[in-house]
Amino acid sequence: MSAAPDGGPLAGRWAVVTGASRGIGAEVARRLLADGARVALVARSRDALATLAQELDAEPIVCDVADPEQVERAAERVGALAGGAPDIVVNNAGVFSIGAAHKTSLDLFRRTLEVNLVAPFALVRAFLPGMLARGSGHIVTLGSVADRNIFPGNAAYSASKYGLRALHEVLRAELRGSGVRTTLVSPGPVDTELWDPIDPDHQPGFTPRSSMLDADAVAGAVLYAITAPSAVNVDELRLSRS
Repeated sequence: MSAAPDGGPLAGRWAVVTGASRGIGAEVARRLLADGARVALVARSRDALATLAQELDAEPIVCDVADPEQVERAAERVGALAGGAPDIVVNNAGVFSIGAAHKTSLDLFRRTLEVNLVAPFALVRAFLPGMLARGSGHIVTLGSVADRNIFPGNAAYSASKYGLRALHEVLRAELRGSGVRTTLVSPGPVDTELWDPIDPDHQPGFTPRSSMLDADAVAGAVLYAITAPSAVNVDELRLSRS
């Protein structure tokens, strides 16, 4: 991978973005690279990841974040690239489905928790010790409107996102004064491929895709938090379509 662009507020910093092959993750990666960061893209979609990595001149790391062994290998690869803990971790990877609680299989419920909650925790465990030793770093967690609001059909997703918000709040309490910052970015519905199998435009009570946020808006919020002055922690950003 060639060197990051000269200059920019993130010049010289390493970032890792999960769920980076498309949607919000891809837009976050674009924003970080445009501001000078060097970026490791983590996703399980090998072909899409390779295409984006070539487009952005970023480092692709194929990983199913629901698999602890793959997460461990990915963390080792990021550490090798960054020469230790990365400066920025964006925990964005997620899965989403709609279904009544009694119709949601245990396997689906378990995988939702593994991807949306356990994997972010695993990456925090992998990288936080190095950040603390260095006295700097930023952990960004992608939450959701569903981490505070209950919607029918969201048993698995809301459980994972409520837990993710709790994890963020614990980290914020533990990291205050350490030099390591943590931010929760919780958008309302975002128009990404995630909605393709659900077709919200033809589902009663769902937000039409034309009225959703776009992924670039969420990426802008992530960049705002990351580029805030080092003495400022942006604890939480909740985003909705104006």
